[in-house]
Amino acid sequence: MISPRCPFPAGPGWLALLLMACLLALPAAAQERTAVIGARATLSDWSDPLEALGTLEAEESVTLSATVTETIAEVAFEGGERVEAGELLVRLDDAEERADLRVAEARRDERRDAVTRLARLQERNLAPRAQAEDSRAQLRQVEAEIDALRARLDDYRLRAPFDGVVGFRRVSVGTLATPGMELATLDKLDRMKLDFRVPEVALGGLAPGLPLTAESAAYPEARFSGSVAAVGTRVDPVSRSVPVRAVLPNPAGRLRPGMLMEVTLQRRPRQALVVPESALIPEGERHYVLVIHEDEDGRIERRRVRLGERRTGEAEVLEGLSPGELVVSHGVERTRDGARVRLLGIADETTSVRDLLEAGRGQGDA
Repeated sequence: MISPRCPFPAGPGWLALLLMACLLALPAAAQERTAVIGARATLSDWSDPLEALGTLEAEESVTLSATVTETIAEVAFEGGERVEAGELLVRLDDAEERADLRVAEARRDERRDAVTRLARLQERNLAPRAQAEDSRAQLRQVEAEIDALRARLDDYRLRAPFDGVVGFRRVSVGTLATPGMELATLDKLDRMKLDFRVPEVALGGLAPGLPLTAESAAYPEARFSGSVAAVGTRVDPVSRSVPVRAVLPNPAGRLRPGMLMEVTLQRRPRQALVVPESALIPEGERHYVLVIHEDEDGRIERRRVRLGERRTGEAEVLEGLSPGELVVSHGVERTRDGARVRLLGIADETTSVRDLLEAGRGQGDA
């Protein structure tokens, strides 16, 4: 008698051979569970990105110039160094003004002595009151002249109005400075202003304090974080865009005014349920994932999910999953609903899919 499934005759001597042949004829999937890699559905910081190009400006920037015509007597900087507020940068030749000040101070001392003498005489009724008052008026006049001379002397000394980095030195001692002539530049680089424009349609999602990141070709591996400081009050009727100003901390001083930055605005910051994009099974406009039931010996459940936004390698899940649930992220095409799988491991921030695959190959899994 011949078996319809295994072509061996029945009989006591053929029983072991029949069983072995039938096992060898079974497919590999029936003998061993499919090995897969899983990933947890986790809550993660999420936002809707909006990209733009912007230009950096110093938080404070000033060009120092002369207000009088005079030769430069001293240049107290070389360029590129940090200076403190009030520090002397350039001094013009002020010998004549200082001489005028000394003359005025001597005249003030003379007037003070005259006022003192007349006051004593008036106490003894030996001097008219009008003469004493006239002497005091002359003293006040000289003191006002001294104040004016001292204020004029300040025009001959250019000092840093705030802490910052001074620009290159472009003048020398002996140069004739004229009003409006650039003598020094000063920039405050501890924080930078970043100006850019976004489309009018994005206006509803903009507000001061909105986080953003910025990148520059000068530092390919660096990402600078900041926030929106102000949103423009007018929309350009031609480009239909609105200006935005952000602030970026710059403690290391790597950013410079005029740099072009690639800006990514983090709109609608929120906590979102996230899964790897590799776990998704698209079917038309629908999406599914394969949920691994760890408490049911690795049983697979095919489940429909509703997605939100996406970013590189990840997708936001709005409905269909709960935080902590395990889904198949690698090996989706090798299993199906209702099957049972063997979990090679769970990919996360500390363990990559590549590490798990290599560990699986070491255990004999292709």
